[in-house]
Amino acid sequence: MQHVFIVGAKSLGAYGGYETFVYKLTEYHQNNQDIKYHIACKANGDGCMDETKVVGVTRLSDCEFELHHAHCFKIKVPNIGPAVAIYYDLAALDYCCKYIKENKIDNAIVYILACRIGPFMNHYVKKIHKLGGKVFLNPDGHEWMRAKWSAPIRKYWKISEQLMVKHSDLIICDSVNIEKYIQESYKKYNPKTTFIAYGAETSKSTLADDSEELLSWYEKYDLSKDNYYLVVGRFVPENNYETMIKEFMKSNTKKDFAIITNINDKFLSELEDRLHFKKDPRIKFVGTVYNQQLLKKIRENAFGYFHGHEVGGTNPSLLEALGSTKLNLLLDVGFNREVAEDGALYWTKKEGNLSKVIVYADSLSEDVIKDMAVKAKARINLKYSWEYIASKYEEIFRGDKT
Repeated sequence: MQHVFIVGAKSLGAYGGYETFVYKLTEYHQNNQDIKYHIACKANGDGCMDETKVVGVTRLSDCEFELHHAHCFKIKVPNIGPAVAIYYDLAALDYCCKYIKENKIDNAIVYILACRIGPFMNHYVKKIHKLGGKVFLNPDGHEWMRAKWSAPIRKYWKISEQLMVKHSDLIICDSVNIEKYIQESYKKYNPKTTFIAYGAETSKSTLADDSEELLSWYEKYDLSKDNYYLVVGRFVPENNYETMIKEFMKSNTKKDFAIITNINDKFLSELEDRLHFKKDPRIKFVGTVYNQQLLKKIRENAFGYFHGHEVGGTNPSLLEALGSTKLNLLLDVGFNREVAEDGALYWTKKEGNLSKVIVYADSLSEDVIKDMAVKAKARINLKYSWEYIASKYEEIFRGDKT
């Protein structure tokens, strides 16, 4: 049996990309007798794991539980600000090393998500190699470009990325663009890379259009089928909420704009100060939706989906939108074009551009929209289905391609 330890996701099944990835990977491999997963989760703090809210969990102790036959362990973190992410990864790696040693596990794979611990990477790689294991890395996107970080922290992320790429045995990139960037930027280290994207599903929601759950949600926010644009994602500046809201306000569309996100009060008040969006009744912050079937139905019934992510690789919320929503309006960056190709409309951050795209989208015939939906789903089925992604990871973890 191949033991795989995954470090870096805060929990299983939340909105974050890694959280979705770990949940789906373990779900699709839950009956795989050849791979045993060990997943690190945060026990407390922002984004922590609350296994009591997840269906199918077997609690083993206060800090351990099983989900999808994966062994999940919770790491308690101190309240030390931005450095908590580094502490969390290091504490999780310490746990992995201890577990591997105590259980005499041969040939373990430790898969680290994101490049947070560069200065410590060499130490842990040596330790894991000594235990007979290997270290794989998923570098995520360009963390050092994220607007939320100050200049010194951005500098740290860049150095950290460099050191993690240098010492990893294999780098699994979730985007062709990211793999190209790693190969070009760190050519001197001759990094061993491979490309495996995130996944998505094109299956329909189990909820009907007249389900009580859906209709009561619509009633609560004064929304109706095919009469709203939608966005689902983390409420952070680099996802371009400001551009989307500002341009939507400029457009004369009669449709609503439903924003499903975890509210960041500071960022929200900054946006209100700049845009005064509360005066526009079409713009609706509708909180979070954790019921996956309801969320899928909300996506399916949206007229269109906005995607403003510009930092990172293959984004899960983009894949989910392409798999469910008929018409997708994407920020025109390489990552998004790589995924959607001709199955979406594209917009730029140039003043007035998105508002024009919204007007154009409103004017499209049902046949054109249906054609866009078919193309989008074809992209998911061809390259991004969870079944396909899970099979690719199985090849990597079992050594078929390493």
